[in-house]
Order: sequence, then C-alpha cells, then structure tokens
Amino acid sequence: MHRRSFLKSVGLGLPSLVLLASLSACDDNGDDGEESGMAGRSGRQKVIVVGAGISGLGAARYLTDQGHDVSVLEARDRIGGRIWTSQQWSGTPLDLGASWIHGIDGNPITDLAKKAGAKTVVTDLESATDYLAGGQEIEGAQAQAFERWQKATANALSAFQKKDDEDASIRSVVQNAVGWSKLSDSDKAMVSYALNDYEHEYSGSVDQMSALYFDDDAKIKGKDVLFPGGYQQITDYLAKGLSVQTGQVVKRIDWTSAGVTVTTDKGAFQADHVVVTLPLGVLQSGAVTFGPGLPQAKTSAIGKLGVGVLNKCYLRFPKVFWADTDWLQYVPNVDKYGQWAQWINAARPTRQPVLLGFNAADFGRTIENWSDTQIIDSAMATLKTIYGSNIPAPTDHQITRWASDPYAHGSYSFTQLGATSDMRDQLAASVDGRVHFAGEATDRKDYATVHGAYRSGLRAAKKITG
Repeated sequence: MHRRSFLKSVGLGLPSLVLLASLSACDDNGDDGEESGMAGRSGRQKVIVVGAGISGLGAARYLTDQGHDVSVLEARDRIGGRIWTSQQWSGTPLDLGASWIHGIDGNPITDLAKKAGAKTVVTDLESATDYLAGGQEIEGAQAQAFERWQKATANALSAFQKKDDEDASIRSVVQNAVGWSKLSDSDKAMVSYALNDYEHEYSGSVDQMSALYFDDDAKIKGKDVLFPGGYQQITDYLAKGLSVQTGQVVKRIDWTSAGVTVTTDKGAFQADHVVVTLPLGVLQSGAVTFGPGLPQAKTSAIGKLGVGVLNKCYLRFPKVFWADTDWLQYVPNVDKYGQWAQWINAARPTRQPVLLGFNAADFGRTIENWSDTQIIDSAMATLKTIYGSNIPAPTDHQITRWASDPYAHGSYSFTQLGATSDMRDQLAASVDGRVHFAGEATDRKDYATVHGAYRSGLRAAKKITG
C-alpha cells in the first residue's frame, strides 16, 4: 500500500513547470555573454531550472552552492510542484500531493528532514483493519483467503517475469494464473482488491501496466513516515536563498552550441544550460516545445511511458468513529472495482478527526469530472457501509484532481505496455550538453518517489558541473 511517495505526485508533490537555471532576461543590449555566458572566463555557469518541484529545487540548491548563477522558473504561484501542503484548515496542514518518505534508511529525504527540523510520524503497513464489501471486518477464514489471494497475485506476476519475454498487462497475467472465470464472486473481489493495490502503488491501470517492467525499481529499506507539519517543510528548506520566479509558464526551450533560451508567457531568458524538470504528463501534452527538436529516443520514451493518477479526499468529521489503525482497507464487489478501497487514519498524525481516502488509476481519473458533492456522497456510501448509516456527516473536505492539473497532467509515472525500463534512461539523457532532464520519471530505480525526483535533480546538476 502506497510504498511510494505519491509524488506519489498526488501528490506526489506534483512538480510544476520550473526552469532551474540562472535566468537572464533578454534585453536591448543583446548580451549573450562571452563563450556562452560567464563560463569562458570564470567557470561560473548560468543555469535555468524549469520547475520548482523537489527535483528542480534540488538541482538549483546544488548548483547555487557550487557558485553558479541559477534561476528557477515556476508556472504555479507556489513552489513544490507535486509536493503541496495545504494550510486551508488552520493548524492542520495536509499534504495534497506527496505524503511519505518511503523507506527512511539511506534515503536522502531523511537527511533533508533532519536538517529542516521536520518532525516525522511512522505509518505501519501492518497496522490495518480490513473490511468486506458488506462492511464486515475480515476475520478467520476470510482473513486467510484475503492473504492467500494477495500472495497468489504477487506470485503470478513473479512467475511471469521469470519465464516470459513477451509483455502483457498485469490484469491479464493475474487473471490467467488464478483461473478467473472459475472463481466465486467473493474470491474475485479479493483478487480485484490485490490488483487495485498495484494501482495505488504505481498509479497506472492494471489494464495498461507492463507485467514485465512495472516493478523494475530499487527496493526500499526502513519504515515509512509522514510529516505532521507537511512536506512543504522540505521544499521550503531547499528553496532558501534561491532565485525563484513563480507565475512563469514555460512555452518553448531553444538551444545552440552557444547556450539556451527559455521562453515563457512573460518573456525570454538566456543561460548556458537548462535543467528541465517538467512532469512527464506535461511533456506528453506538448505544452512546451523544443528547438531544434528532441532526439527520437527521447520523444519515444516520452510517448510510451505512462502517467497515472492517485487522488486524495480528506474528510473532516465532528468525531472519530473508525478503527484505531493506520490503514483501513475495503474490498468492494467487482462491479465497484477500485472504489474507496484504501483509507489512512489521518487522525493519528493530525490529532484531528480526519480520514483520507485514496482513488487510483481509472476510477481516480473518472471522479475528477464529478462535483465535490458527488465525490463526498460516494465516499460516505462506503463509510456508511462499514460503520453504519448513523455516522456523522463531514464538516469539511479537501479533494485533489491531479490529472486535470495543467502543470502535472497526472500524479506520477508508471511503466505501461510498450515501454521498457531503458526508456527512463533515454528520458534522462542530456541533449547537446545544454539541455538536461530531471524529475521522478527520469529516475530508473526510484521513479514515482520524492527521493527519486530529488536524486534526479542532483544527477542533472552534476552533469553541468562535470
């Protein structure tokens, strides 16, 4: 469940368009600098970083600390991108995008949290209360069946990866392995829950995710922790002293052997290098054009890798009426596949009567077209099934719609059918030594995580410094 930071995003934080590079607005003097800016005389580079998400801020921080002239361009009116801490409820910061450090051991975000003085709280995957479609708690033989089908699903995918070269969707692999057509309705519901669990972790639909490559990533070590004070503490820490311009929507990036020009809706900026941290969904949208054009391998990677959805619905109640475990897991009937299956007991980290419901992939995308009222009614129908019709109505709510966000177009990347892990390396590759790429989708081993996004920014920055 949610092993990744919905940067995991919804979070994660969703990185907006930010140009990390020292920006120098074109002026009437037409000064392009000697030998591409200042690099020829002093070695000091002018760099623009596109996007003030954690990858862009990480790159900007590193380059600035190395003495380079760095500017960050951000489309939003805030920093953080898919890291977004809402302060709407006074005294109760809520992360609408990335939430967790997934695996604190050896994780660079752990070190940043310590430096920032950010308090963390552990969430335990084993601390869970499970419910059947009718609302009954899963116990005894049903609990054994629940665990058995989760293992069967994982084993089916593992066996497929060991023996098959031709790819297939996760759903088709699992359903073929478990003899789907012969299962009872209750067993189908449990297998479906296990499938939906992969959607929550990787954000893509199991009808689209590659069974061969979906989990070709590094295995995390250590506990998962949340920030009671919000993930924003980390991005604020990185951004201290940086030159960040918000409200700069990047439209075009051009480069020659002499340098780069980044054009926004407000003007043009020149530098020696640009670090592009645009989310994969933005690259796919074509909202930003590149001249003289990107290599075929990179455009192929952009087109074939997937961008998924993980949306959040925070509900605030007059009192707590749910189980005192970190996770609440609901197994809906097959005809309600993927609907309100996972909840976090947010009352623990917030010390307020708050529940957080997740919806991923197809259903997560579908409800973006619903009104807030429709979404809340749907969520409450599930909660009433579990806890009874007399539970109180929520007093407030906060809902995300990451796929509809023009500066994200989704929550985080996944590897879909037709893509391979190598494509992340192609996405990460620099172009002509001037245009450098970062962001969670460019990190082969830690994609879809905050720490992967951060490390990718450092990787791109180090290509500039050599």
